[in-house]
Amino acid sequence: MRATSGPRRWPASAVCAYPCGKTEVSAGYWCESLLIDGTANAGVRLEVDAAGRIARVQRGVAAEAADIRLGTVLPGFGNAHSHAFHRALRGQTQGDGGDFWLWRERMYRIATQLDPSRYQALATAVFAEMLVSGYTTVGEFHYVHHRPSGEPYTTEHAMELALAAAAREVGIRLVLLDTVYLQGGIGRELSPEQRGFGDGGAAGWLARWRSLRARLAGDELVTLGAALHSVRAVPPDAMREVLHGLPPEVPVHIHLSEQPQENEDCLAAYGLTPTGLLDSLGALLPRLSVVHATHATDDDRNLLGDAGVTVVMCPTTEADLGDGIGPALALASAGASIALGSDQNAVIDPFLEMRGLEMGERLAAQKRGRFAPAALLAAASSAGYAALGLGRHRLQPGDPCDLVEISTISMRTIGSVPGQLALTATASDVVRVVVGGRLVAECGQLVGGARPATLIADALARLST
Repeated sequence: MRATSGPRRWPASAVCAYPCGKTEVSAGYWCESLLIDGTANAGVRLEVDAAGRIARVQRGVAAEAADIRLGTVLPGFGNAHSHAFHRALRGQTQGDGGDFWLWRERMYRIATQLDPSRYQALATAVFAEMLVSGYTTVGEFHYVHHRPSGEPYTTEHAMELALAAAAREVGIRLVLLDTVYLQGGIGRELSPEQRGFGDGGAAGWLARWRSLRARLAGDELVTLGAALHSVRAVPPDAMREVLHGLPPEVPVHIHLSEQPQENEDCLAAYGLTPTGLLDSLGALLPRLSVVHATHATDDDRNLLGDAGVTVVMCPTTEADLGDGIGPALALASAGASIALGSDQNAVIDPFLEMRGLEMGERLAAQKRGRFAPAALLAAASSAGYAALGLGRHRLQPGDPCDLVEISTISMRTIGSVPGQLALTATASDVVRVVVGGRLVAECGQLVGGARPATLIADALARLST
C-alpha cells in the first residue's frame, strides 16, 4: 500500500476507489466500529503479531499513524461445509425439478470430469468468490481423491494438493476435510461414477490421510481434518477403525440425516437412526460436526445436544435441493452448537446463509426473532472456526486477525444498526477482507487484481456441464 503521512483511510463504500494493496501482515488495524460477540464497539484498535494473530485489543481509542483504518468490521466468516466442484452446477439444475437424488446424478457427471488441473482452476475460482464474499475460512468436504477409474494419480495426493494450492493462491484459510467414501449405499459397492472416491477400506484411507498430513505439515493456511461421508457410504466397522485411528484433536465431519431415505435405510440395516448408529460407535464427541441433521428425530437431537457436537446447517442448499427445514433452534436448545456452510455453492453469501437459518425457523414456527442477530453472527463465524478445529475466533488476543469490513451506506444497509447487519447486508456489501493480518480482497476482487467471475468463466470452459 502507498505510504501516507497520516493514518491510511479508504472510503467505507462498496465502490473500489483505491489501488490494490500488498499482502504483508499489517502491524495494526483501527476499526471505526467493530462487532465483538455481536456488540458494536467504537474506535477499536487491533495490534497484529508477525504470525497474523491479534496481540492486543484497545477499545475507545484513536488510530495511530501507521494503522490501516477500516469502517464497520465483523469477524471473518467460517464456511464450515463446502463442496467446491458442485459450483459447476449453479444455474444448470435449478429448473429441472426432481429431488436430491436426481440432482446427485448430475453432480457425479461433473466429478468424473475432474483432474488435478481442472480441479485447481475450479477451486481457485470458488475460493476467490468465497473470499470476496466475506468467508475467511472454508472447510472443504473433499472426496474426489483418484482418477474416475479409481486408480491413483501418478503424483501422490494430486487432487488434495490442487485444493491446497488453490487456497494459497487466493489467500483463504482451508481446512481440508479429507473424506472416507467406501460404498455406494448401505451394503452396495461403489457405482462406476463413485470409483474415484474410494480407498479400498479404512486402512487404505488412514494410510493416505497420514501421508497427506505429513505433506501439509507447517502450512500457514492449510490444515487437514477428516470426514466420514455418511452412514450410507461408510460401514460401521470402517467408521470405528477410522475414528480410533485419527488423533483426538482432529475435527471429524459427517453428513447426517439429510434425507428421510437415509434414516429409513439405516433403520432397516442396523435398527438405529444414523445418529443412534454414531452413538453406538462412540463417535458423538465435541470434535464431531454433523452436516444438515434435517430429519433428526427428537431422540437424535437430545443425543447430539448432550454430546456437545456441532451441527452445520446449509440453508441455501437445503432449500435448493428441497431437503426440508432443519430443526436448528431445537438442536441449539438441546445443547448443540450451530455453524453454517455453503455446501453445493449454488449460493456463496454468508449473509444469505444467516438469513436462511433465521427465516426457516420463522416459517416453521410462524414467529419472528428466533435467533438473535448475535447468535447468527456466531454461527457464521466463531462456531464455524471451532467446528473446523481452528480454535477461538472472537477477536480477542491470540485469535486470528480475520476481518470483514462491511459497507453501511449501500442501498441494502443504510439505516441499519451495526448489530443487525446480519439481517440486511449481502456479500455485495463486503468492502475489504483480512486473513491473518493481511489484506487479501477488496471491492469484489482479490488484492492482486483477479476477479472471481473471470476465474470461474475460465474454469467452467474446461468442463462440460
